[in-house]
Amino acid sequence: MAVFVLIHGGGSTAWDWHLVKPLLESAGHEVIAVDLPIEDDGAMLEDYTRAATRAADGARHTIVVGHSLGGFTAPLVSNELTSDGLVYLSAMIPMPGETFGDWWTNTGHDRETIPEEAFFNMVPDDLAQQARDKERDQQGAWMSGPWPGRHPDVPTLAILCRDDLFFPAPFMRRQVQDRLGIEPVEIPGGHYATLSHPGAVAAALNQFAQQLLRQAQDER
Repeated sequence: MAVFVLIHGGGSTAWDWHLVKPLLESAGHEVIAVDLPIEDDGAMLEDYTRAATRAADGARHTIVVGHSLGGFTAPLVSNELTSDGLVYLSAMIPMPGETFGDWWTNTGHDRETIPEEAFFNMVPDDLAQQARDKERDQQGAWMSGPWPGRHPDVPTLAILCRDDLFFPAPFMRRQVQDRLGIEPVEIPGGHYATLSHPGAVAAALNQFAQQLLRQAQDER
C-alpha cells in the first residue's frame, strides 16, 4: 500500500496527525508524520524538505500530504521523493516565485472575513487545548523569499474542509481551481479536521491511495 508522509502546518507538530495515523495504518498503509525545524529562524524550505526526506528514509510509493502552511513544503518533498501522489489538506498552494506574504493578497485571502478564533472550531475542547499546549514558535526567514519550487507532475488531490473558518470553503474552491485546475474533494470539519474529523480525513486519503493503486495496476 502507500507510505503517507504527513507535513504539519505552521507552528504545529507531527502530533496533529495522531488520530489520522492509526486509521491509515489499519487500512494497510505506512505513515510517517514529520516534525519540521520550524523554530529555527535560519532554516529554509530546503531544510524542511531535508527533514521530511530523511524521515521517509528511502520509502517508495509515497504520498505526501501538506496541511495549511505545509502546502509550501509538501510539493518540494514530493519532488525529492519522486512520490506517487501529492495532497493539499486545507493548505496554502503557492505558485513558483511567490512569497508567503504575497500569497495572502494574490489569492484574495486578505479580503476574507476571518473570525478571531478560526483554527479549532469543531475540535473537542480537550484536543484543542492539547494542540495549543503543543504549539511551537513558527520562525522562518524563508517566508520573505520566493517559493523555490514547482508543482510536481504527479496525481494531486486537494481536500477542502467545509466548516473551515480560516480557509473558508468558497475561498478554497477558488484557490484549488485557479492554481491546480482541479476540483477539491470536500469533507466535513474545520481547519483542524485532523482533530475534529480524523475519519473523514483518513477516508479521503485512503480513497486517493486506492485510486493510485488501481491506476498503477491498469498501466501494467
